Order: sequence, then C-alpha cells, then structure tokens
Amino acid sequence: MWGGVRLTAARFQWPPRLFRGQSEPGLFAMIWPPEDFALTGVESTSPDGYDDTMTMSSVAQDFPADVPDQPELVSMRRDGDLVWVTLERPEVMNCLSFPTLRRFRTMLEELASDLSVRCVLITGRGEKAFCAGADLKERRTMPTERVPEFVRNIRALMDDVEALPQPTIAVVGGFAFGGGTELLLACDLRVAAPHAQIGLTETSLAIIPGAGGTQRLPRLVGKSRAKDLILTGRRITAAEAEAMGLVNRLAPEGQLEATALELAEAIAANGPVAVRAAKAAIDKGCECPLEEGLSFEADCYEKVLPTEDRLEALAAFAEKRKPRFQGR
Repeated sequence: MWGGVRLTAARFQWPPRLFRGQSEPGLFAMIWPPEDFALTGVESTSPDGYDDTMTMSSVAQDFPADVPDQPELVSMRRDGDLVWVTLERPEVMNCLSFPTLRRFRTMLEELASDLSVRCVLITGRGEKAFCAGADLKERRTMPTERVPEFVRNIRALMDDVEALPQPTIAVVGGFAFGGGTELLLACDLRVAAPHAQIGLTETSLAIIPGAGGTQRLPRLVGKSRAKDLILTGRRITAAEAEAMGLVNRLAPEGQLEATALELAEAIAANGPVAVRAAKAAIDKGCECPLEEGLSFEADCYEKVLPTEDRLEALAAFAEKRKPRFQGR
C-alpha cells in the first residue's frame, strides 16, 4: 500500500502515465517509500475517496469478470534483493492468454509497492521460448467484441513492466516474437541466450505491433532499423540483436541465468533509492526537451541528498569498506 501518497486523482497508476503530464509527486512516490517522505519534501496526501486500507484492485477491474486469475500461469520467486517473474506456459511457448495477462499484471502491481526489491528479472519457463506473444489459439475463438479488451490489457502489461520503479531485466532464453518482443522492449535491460530469436512479426499476420513495439523499438535502435524489422516482420538472432543495441548482454552457451544474475546483482549492490531515481530521470528525460530533462534530473538529485544511503556511502569510502545500503 502507498500510505496515503497521492499518485493520481482517479485510480492507481504508474510512472508511464505520470511521465505524460501528471504530477511529479506521484512519480517520486514510486522512488521513495512513503515513510521517507519527510526526507523528500513531497507532500503525502490522500486523494478524495482514497481508502488506505483497501487492497489494490485496479488490475481486476480491467478484465472481464469471467477471466480467471490463475496463479499457476506466472510464478514469482524471491532471491535476496532480487525477484524472478516467470511465465509458466512452456507447452505453448509461454504465450499470453487473457488469464495469463491478468495474473502477470496482478503480480506486477504487487511488486510495484515492494521497494525492498532492488531488481526484477522477467523470463519464460524452458529453453525454447521467452514468450511467443499473444495466444493465437485463444484469439481464434475469441468473440470479436472482446478483442479490444484483450489488446488494451496486453498493451497495459507492457506499460506496467515499463512503469515498475525497480530496474527490470528480460532474460531471453528462446523465441521472443510479437508480444514477446514487446515485453522485452518494455524492460530496462535485456540478456539473451545464443539461440534466442527476436522479431516483431505482426505484419506477417496482417496486423501491426499493438503493445508498444512501433514506439519502443525505434527509441531503442533508431527509426530506420525499426522499420526494417517491423515492415519485413523478420526474425533476428541474439547476436544481431546485440550488435544493434537491442540486447545488452549475450550470454555464453549454458550461462544465461548466471549472466543475468551478474547484471542484476551489480545493480542491486548500488544505492536502491539512487538507482530508482536514476531510472526515473532517464525515462522521463528521454521523453521531453533537454531543458526539462535537466530540470527533472536536478529534482531527482536533490531528493537523494538527504538519504541515509548517501551518508553511508561517504562513511564506507572513508573507512575503506563496502557500503551497506538500506534503501533510505
């Protein structure tokens, strides 16, 4: 729960929506725990009608009543300061059905408020597929009037991933096509196995990427490369993806998890408040003019100055030891 911190006037929403014109206090609420707001100077208030005792229910409200929440479809495993989120549908290449979307989004909503988590790793069960996108078998029998609801929720899933205050790493151990590529694009960083393949293949199905692919891919690899991949619908290897900056780390054969953990642990070793603030500054700054981005960076910097972690870092440097960051 958010301890009465004002995030938005109507319902629980996360940073991508805040990035698009909503208040900065709401964004700062995703960086600093509510109990630390005395340090930040951000006002902690409750919007009209907000009940601090109620459970988060915004995700459930986004789905038709007959879409079940099935915990077995997506698992979450805590590993110290890290969390693994795993799609558990290897028999269908970890594709995204309506119930899978509901479980995934519900889990992310829970993670967003747990700032003890320093990094989130997202992967798919098995070595064949990371995520093959939408469940086309389900879509073939889906009533026409329900398709827009499905599309809204798959798009919202990607927004939810991008919106997590903690850094996210896509751990790509196989095919990532369509919505699977859009899922890894929504993550902050990407680690891939040598045999992984990536592609926005929607135009081969006479549709377009509808969950952020046409927007996030060109921002990552440039407009020309994005058009090449999207208009042809071609699939690329992990090595090609790394060469164009789509993948951050190419793991040696059999070392995918170890490579991803090395990256996640390097992030988790740093000051968690500073890491979240740096992520927010980059994400917002890249979506606005330089002058506004620099101003927001200055705001973020100002907010980390009074933290206990900054003082701990200075003390550790003077005492020639590793700092022990507490996220405060």
